[in-house]
Amino acid sequence: MRLGTEEYAYTVEFMCQRLGVSKSGYYDWRSRPDSATEKRREELKTLIRKAFEMSDSTYGYRRVHAQLARWGVTAGLELVRQLMRALGLVPCQPKPKRLSLTRAGAGRCPTSSAGTSRPTPLAKNSSAISLTSKPVRAGSIWRRSSTAVRRRSSGTPWTTIIRAL
Repeated sequence: MRLGTEEYAYTVEFMCQRLGVSKSGYYDWRSRPDSATEKRREELKTLIRKAFEMSDSTYGYRRVHAQLARWGVTAGLELVRQLMRALGLVPCQPKPKRLSLTRAGAGRCPTSSAGTSRPTPLAKNSSAISLTSKPVRAGSIWRRSSTAVRRRSSGTPWTTIIRAL
């Protein structure tokens, strides 16, 4: 990284004195051409940016690395990650849809549909459902009932009913 021609708050003499570097050494360093490593990194940055844009900004560093390998460019995975971070390339990936069973939905209770007394699909498909539950007392013990809901088609147990004692 080279300093531009912008004016800074401190002079070159002051900074060189603080860093323990001679002024002539600083100006010699500034006039040197870029190293081979710096040139290679600039080429890789161009290729990484192209692969990232071709993916509509969805590829992360692993996929960009795989794309570079398909193009015949050898670069380490960590180097690709560092260069993507330096370029500010952040993949835009959609978050997975997560369905939650704990959030209550708005609307009526699913036991009756729109005020009619039609059975629910659960009651329709099962042959032995008893949903006569009493209010649970404080301090009551829950136990697993031996009564199981059976599927009408195969007769295999589908779920068990839990009752309060």
